[in-house]
Amino acid sequence: MANSTTRRGISAVTVALGLSLVLAACGGDDGDNGDGGDGGDDDTTGLGAGADCDALVEEYGDLSDTEITMYSTIIAPEDAPLEASFDKFEECTGATIIYEGSDEFEAQLPVRVEGGTPPDMAILPQPGLLRTLVEDYPDAVVPAPEQVEANVDQFFSPDWKAYGTIDDTFYAAPFGANVKSFVWYSPTAFADAGYEIPETWDDMLALSDQIVADGGKPWCAGVSSGEATGWPATDWVEDVVLRTAGPEVYDQWYTHEIPFNDPQIIEAIDTVGEVLKNEDYVNGGLGDVASIATTRFEDAGLPITLGQCYMHRQASFYAANWPEGTEVAEDGDIFAFYLPPIDEAQGRPVLGGGEFVAAFSDRPEVQAFQAYMATADWHNERASGPNFVSANLEVPLDAYDSPINRLSAEILQDENAVFRFDASDLMPGAVGTGSFWTGMVDWLTGASTEEVADAIEESWPAS
Repeated sequence: MANSTTRRGISAVTVALGLSLVLAACGGDDGDNGDGGDGGDDDTTGLGAGADCDALVEEYGDLSDTEITMYSTIIAPEDAPLEASFDKFEECTGATIIYEGSDEFEAQLPVRVEGGTPPDMAILPQPGLLRTLVEDYPDAVVPAPEQVEANVDQFFSPDWKAYGTIDDTFYAAPFGANVKSFVWYSPTAFADAGYEIPETWDDMLALSDQIVADGGKPWCAGVSSGEATGWPATDWVEDVVLRTAGPEVYDQWYTHEIPFNDPQIIEAIDTVGEVLKNEDYVNGGLGDVASIATTRFEDAGLPITLGQCYMHRQASFYAANWPEGTEVAEDGDIFAFYLPPIDEAQGRPVLGGGEFVAAFSDRPEVQAFQAYMATADWHNERASGPNFVSANLEVPLDAYDSPINRLSAEILQDENAVFRFDASDLMPGAVGTGSFWTGMVDWLTGASTEEVADAIEESWPAS
């Protein structure tokens, strides 16, 4: 997994991420749509927003009768807008994209790679998984071709390129970004009950107590996600580490400069327990504390729509899981507020994440589709649909049809916010997508904070 030098390097670029994710039209020009042969500074090759079919054919040629397989964690209903974003490339070039989503992606992708049957392309949800694949399966992941790298250099900040780079080799272009520091709620239900959006953690606990006093359940939650079960609980911990211990300790934690069972991390997990392990607070419409471990994360917020709970902490991408017809807006059926700060000294930190597109084939049609997915044209088109926020610098805020995506972009642009990438995504895979996930399930089903933190620390790979 990541050595300490590489992880510290990633930590350094993360410090500036909140400032660099300016999702406005401030990137480079649209480029000249050349052939991308030399990737030189004066030869921009990427397609700017709004490129037409002629430009795609000129850029990528006729790809009729070719097929490109793509694999990711994105499943129904989130997969529909993703697949729709491929239509333009397919219609213009003649290529066919065969997409497959799975909630067992993290476990199955390495199996496919080891078995010699990887997909042509994959959308990787963790930089740590990219490193695992590169290090454990030499030559399986194909370094990004010059045209992809030229597009990333043109349309993205160096910070995002760094996440797709392993040992100075660039492999994976940014796909999407997200904000995880959200609490979903019903504006209508809050208004009817006279509740106000909390500004601090103490306010949030006081609101939770008031809801209990009024006969309701304030929270609903679920962490079941196939082979990835447990990850939503790790997000809770990461958000709270930022709010109690601060960004410097957060960086020391995921780089293992302090142990996982450091007292500051113990305190953060216990603070999460004030909500998730409080039988009075959870699990509205779903069961008791232990039911959080078995409730599918996709279903965990739905009791809000039934009046069975009032709040659900989950990322911006959860917008895709609300029932059809649900109005997601500040004055609609459902919206989200920023997870409140705890310690004024730590400001208003923001937890987020992102995905990256890697390839396991260097066939021309695969390289062409890789390049297209790193253009402003594709990102602008995808941003107009639901459940997507881009780190592409040429995507303007008004490209987003979704109010929650615009809110995400505004949060990411806040120059006073301290942004940190999801820590479990940056930890060694044995921890970040292994013992941390399973440890939080054990914690929800009865294990103590100390037992869980000690076990995760013992699982950390030797450097």
